[in-house]
Amino acid sequence: MKKKASTILIFVLILNLLLVGCGGKQSASKPEGGDSQTGKADKPAVEQILKYGTDSEPAGLDPHTISAAASITIFRHIYDSLIELDEDMNFVPRLAESWEQPDDVTYIFKLREGVKFHNGREMVADDVKYSFERVLNPETAAIGKSYYDCIKTIEVLNDYEVKFVLKEPFAPFMSNLTSLYGAIVPKEVVEEYGDLMNEACGTGPFKLKEWIPDNRIVLEKNEDYFREGKPTLDGIEFYVMTDQASRLAALRTGNIHMAKLPASSIPLVKDNPDIQVMDYQSNDYSYLGFNLDLEKFQDKRVRQAISYAINRQDIIDTVYDGEAQITGFVPPAMGKWAIDYASEDLYQQNIEKAKKLLADAGYPDGFETTIGVGLYDDIRDTGEVLQKQLEAIGIKAEIQNLESGQYIDAWSNRTHEMLAGRNGAGTDPNRAVGFFFSTNGSANVWGYSNPEVDKLVELGKATVDEKEREKVYKEAQQLVLDDCPNLFLVSPMEYFFVRKEVSNFEPSTFYTDYLNIVIE
Repeated sequence: MKKKASTILIFVLILNLLLVGCGGKQSASKPEGGDSQTGKADKPAVEQILKYGTDSEPAGLDPHTISAAASITIFRHIYDSLIELDEDMNFVPRLAESWEQPDDVTYIFKLREGVKFHNGREMVADDVKYSFERVLNPETAAIGKSYYDCIKTIEVLNDYEVKFVLKEPFAPFMSNLTSLYGAIVPKEVVEEYGDLMNEACGTGPFKLKEWIPDNRIVLEKNEDYFREGKPTLDGIEFYVMTDQASRLAALRTGNIHMAKLPASSIPLVKDNPDIQVMDYQSNDYSYLGFNLDLEKFQDKRVRQAISYAINRQDIIDTVYDGEAQITGFVPPAMGKWAIDYASEDLYQQNIEKAKKLLADAGYPDGFETTIGVGLYDDIRDTGEVLQKQLEAIGIKAEIQNLESGQYIDAWSNRTHEMLAGRNGAGTDPNRAVGFFFSTNGSANVWGYSNPEVDKLVELGKATVDEKEREKVYKEAQQLVLDDCPNLFLVSPMEYFFVRKEVSNFEPSTFYTDYLNIVIE
């Protein structure tokens, strides 16, 4: 489904964006005269400001409380975690330069010295303790609280050493530390502003300079960043452009350097020598979630009927031009951890089964409901496909197009009936399973509870053997699949449309580095 270009948006774009020079070499893996190992490069003649067209307004910039992708796209440049994953999925230092594990429940991290927050103060072990205690404080309403509920104590050993003691062995702990849900933040800034929604302050490669709502977010280079020679950019400007056609037009004119667009836009640039398309298999999945506080959705048969009404391949073909995979909440990109949802009976369209289940549940003529959609073009399109498919079993679903703040409110406060959205599965199956579908999972916004799933989540967290963990999480997936608290739809390919002036950029499923980008 193609969106029409908005004349108003394009007019605003022309007024607000500065033209970028269109000359330069085709993208290369290494800038001429630069050092790919250190990130150092000769000072380019072209202004090193990356202009990015983002599809939605961020819901806020607090890494502890906000999970919206539009926000993460921005604040991942502002904040750092203790450790991170490299492109081979190995744990590597970030704010922690080293660590040791004396026993199954104890982790000691040695911090880098001289790392500064954007307010100029040095980051020390007290900041690590404060950040995780903030996440664990129920009053914070941290989205990643269940990531770190395993922590028993946090002890500052000295300015540059901090010790975590867990309640019991917890296999995903190191993986969870790579998440910005555990970003290190300064206490004094949080206390001054009450939160970090609009006044972001981290240790990351870029600092927040300006945020004009519904227009742009401007980041400037952190000159004190601890990684020598990085970032190579002087800044990043994120322009809010909700319309696909506007982003594409801006790319063509050089008003922006980069944007994510759907596969349907690829033919529109195939003959354009100034734009290249860079793809990768995402670890995201789309879903249709139910408010289980509502009587009609409390009956599993109703949820299963809706699953049988959905033709997921139609969504793939219509919304993603064939460039996606049928998925569960552990997407195919996670390899051995995923089960084959495409072969499951509940994921095959069967209108007769759907009608019978609805009738058995007391809804022989269907019912009226709503589908809240927002944040992403593809999800809005998915909502329209779902609306038409549900008509075949008598369900009349009104589409509610939600702005970013409305969507987050509906998601977190259960003010929706059905909600179409997209989640990221993370790097460990515990996020995909426990985070969203255990009774006390931080992102379980559906009211879903299954004691058997809860038991398996706890077992999975305590099981170190990879093969045994795999069995546990696959069993949990089967239970959630049958319960249908969410209906999982597809996992799409993702596409960056990138101007030829941009070099040293290579997206991937789990690891995309912006630190070495050069504008030629």
